[in-house]
Amino acid sequence: MSIFRFIQDLRIKQLKKKGLQLGEGCSLSGMPFFGTEPFLISIGNRVSISGKVAFITHDGSTWVFRRQPRYEKVRKFGRIVIHDNCFIGYGALILPGVTIGPNSIVAAHALVTKDVPPDTVVGGNPARPLTTVTEFAEKCLANNADFDEALYHSDKKAELLRLYPYPW
Repeated sequence: MSIFRFIQDLRIKQLKKKGLQLGEGCSLSGMPFFGTEPFLISIGNRVSISGKVAFITHDGSTWVFRRQPRYEKVRKFGRIVIHDNCFIGYGALILPGVTIGPNSIVAAHALVTKDVPPDTVVGGNPARPLTTVTEFAEKCLANNADFDEALYHSDKKAELLRLYPYPW
């Protein structure tokens, strides 16, 4: 086990003690930012979270007007729920109160401000539905390279360079 993996596992244990709910079979690439209220984050089973993903469970902008008596008790928090079998792309930002439905995909650098329906691919700033997961899967299948499975598993680099050679 690498030192990075050891530290990540230790940090996840600490976050779970603080209330983070993290299902079975999840994959974390790098260490997501779980904010100051990890107890407001629930992640289902078999969820893959890419690097530089941030879960924001509060809106600190209320600080601007909380010195006014009318607003001194205003706080904005929201639970974040990621259902089973989802993929969260690199650099995505998930805001308070968002639920991501099962079998959904959040594109890299998406700013998710609203709920994501089940079986949906979302992307953009703010994130919006792009396609269904089934349509995306069919497009990926149609454009899939003809991998040599044995070579891919024995020498991934060689197989990828065979399929995607240098352009010169």
